[in-house]
Amino acid sequence: MAYKDEQLHEEKVFKDPVHRYVHVKDRVIWDLISAPEFQRLRRIKQLGTTNLTFHGAEHSRFNHSLGVYEIVRRIISNFEGRPHWNSEERLLCLCAALLHDLGHGPFSHSFEKVFKLDHEYFTQQIILGDTTVNKILERVDKGFAQNVSDVIAKTYKDKLVVSLISSQIDADRMDYLQRDAYFTGVSYGHFDMERILRVMRPMEDQVVIKYTGMHAVEDYIMSRYQMYWQVYFHPVTRSAEVILSKILHRAKVLYEDTHYTFKLEPTHFLSFFNGNVDLKDYLKLDEGIVSYYFQLWQEEEDAILSDLCERFTNRRLFKYIEFNPNLQMNEWMELHRLFMQAGIDPDYYLVVDSSSDLPYDFYRPGEEEERLPIHLLMPNGELRELSRQSEIVESISGKKRTDHKLYFPNDLVEKMENSAMKERVEEILNGQGDVKNAN
Repeated sequence: MAYKDEQLHEEKVFKDPVHRYVHVKDRVIWDLISAPEFQRLRRIKQLGTTNLTFHGAEHSRFNHSLGVYEIVRRIISNFEGRPHWNSEERLLCLCAALLHDLGHGPFSHSFEKVFKLDHEYFTQQIILGDTTVNKILERVDKGFAQNVSDVIAKTYKDKLVVSLISSQIDADRMDYLQRDAYFTGVSYGHFDMERILRVMRPMEDQVVIKYTGMHAVEDYIMSRYQMYWQVYFHPVTRSAEVILSKILHRAKVLYEDTHYTFKLEPTHFLSFFNGNVDLKDYLKLDEGIVSYYFQLWQEEEDAILSDLCERFTNRRLFKYIEFNPNLQMNEWMELHRLFMQAGIDPDYYLVVDSSSDLPYDFYRPGEEEERLPIHLLMPNGELRELSRQSEIVESISGKKRTDHKLYFPNDLVEKMENSAMKERVEEILNGQGDVKNAN
């Protein structure tokens, strides 16, 4: 029997808190799960610093990847025998679903910003490079690894396959909304996935939703909207991310300073600091390693690095106020000057952070990131874009919400020795509304 058709002697199952069970029957999928590059995802948290806000959010990219695989497995099981569905794409869909997050690094988004990395690039490098994952995929068929990479990169020729893991209603989102809601303990991310899976229909270039399932999709869209503002953009989580980013930035600056010597050479970070990260170095770095260095750096001679690492490790986060630098430039410049005069480096201790989200969008030709809208399949066979049929979705379609906050260490403000300077800083900060504690 060909490797791509080989089945396990007995179906394997993973007990899952969201989907109850994740079912694995294909030898290829079982081998991919066992690959070291996939096992590494156990050591990468799904939500980065969110566990400092919601203490239950300790789940990993490994959990999520299995969940996305399971949802796609169920979707294509429902598609069997339907028009427009090519059953020969089954294994490709399952592999792409399982491996779609393979390239995420520790504290993904903060790391990417500081070191100018792209997890999607590294996902492709793992799939196509000299890795166990690549060897498994190439055993399926010559060029199969490239097809998996193309699906994840959204360049694969069969757009229906791509839409299963990358669209405005895909397996990726359906898993992380429910999984993140479960582990954070909030109620916002729950929706009737069973109903949505039942009313999904394959079309030539995307999955569409039978019109009778519109209300379940409305619930899904609103769940996503609530999760972004109540969980993903939570200001306390953002405070932790601000400090994390500043630690990495400070460590990089110190490394580039030829007069500074770390007590222990940051071996795992060298290629990141030098801007020439290869795949081998990338795969060695996980959140356990990063946390180890943060522990060590609390003892560094550099006061800024030491202080920031202590704050992050012991959860002494920055406080914050609502603050839009585009509208409050004069206040921003004055605060910057006063912090400098007080000996508090504003590059590390006075940080504006902005969050924005577009919960649902219709098709806008020519935009840099074209979003394929969700279509409803009407009784007469017509496809109708969701926001044209749903007043709820229409009310938030195309509306980008942005939030700005200013983060700062209130304990250092309170310790300012110049009373007039301290009074003026507090006047500016308090003038923008109540100073909120990151607790």
